[in-house]
Amino acid sequence: MAKKICWVIIFITLALNVVMLQWTIEAYLGLEFDLVFRYTVIALVSSAIALITLFKWKQVEYQKEESAN
Repeated sequence: MAKKICWVIIFITLALNVVMLQWTIEAYLGLEFDLVFRYTVIALVSSAIALITLFKWKQVEYQKEESAN
């Protein structure tokens, strides 16, 4: 169950990153530089959450392999 939740979080944060990339490009081309900074910070936080969740998923995965042996 924990593995599925980790994957859901990873996919949601990656989808958020794709949206933030699109919005950042649109803001940059529209010369709205304050929005570029805001979207970049959101994307960085989302990336950090995805990375932390990936490490948590690996930890859960290795615990299952050790208990099986």
